[in-house]
Amino acid sequence: MTAPDPQATRPRIEGDREQEILSATLDVLAEVGYDRLTMDAVASAAKASKATLYRRWNGKVSLVIDALLTQKQPSEVPDTGTLRGDLLAAYCGMGGFGDARAVSTFTSVLTAMVRDPEFAEAYRRDVLGPKVAASSTIYARARERGELRDDVDLAVLAPALAGIVMHRFFVHGEEPNEDRIARIIDQIIIPAATCPLLPTASD
Repeated sequence: MTAPDPQATRPRIEGDREQEILSATLDVLAEVGYDRLTMDAVASAAKASKATLYRRWNGKVSLVIDALLTQKQPSEVPDTGTLRGDLLAAYCGMGGFGDARAVSTFTSVLTAMVRDPEFAEAYRRDVLGPKVAASSTIYARARERGELRDDVDLAVLAPALAGIVMHRFFVHGEEPNEDRIARIIDQIIIPAATCPLLPTASD
């Protein structure tokens, strides 16, 4: 016989109390970053015991991931009828780069993506995964509408907007806003998606 899973026998924290703990987790994350966040610090901020936290989460990876998932996200992939409109809605709305809280929490976990493989795997799967899927849907719809040139490589193009926005934020200190995101879409993403490739010397 196998021993029962101790996590399965513990009472589950639910409802308002769970939300209070997750909100406190986001506050601690924003204040000290993922690397310095501890279960003790969250317990103190939430006015709970560390044992209470461990009744629901087995460590800070699962706690932080659950907290990040409580942040408001769009319920559906934008479908405005144009690639430009969909990108603006996705990247400037809640949960996008126009959402200061979303950007703040992303910067708080950035170093953990490099230093903590367990967290990086969970973050990519649970937090970034739905965003990547939404972006893929936006470009797939644009292709179905005939907005993209036939040879565009969506594996290269789809992540480009987020990459450019975050590069300008971290390297140049330009905080994302709707105007900056719109200029990147209009001057880089749309031309890359629609303009024919220039012939190369080997053509």
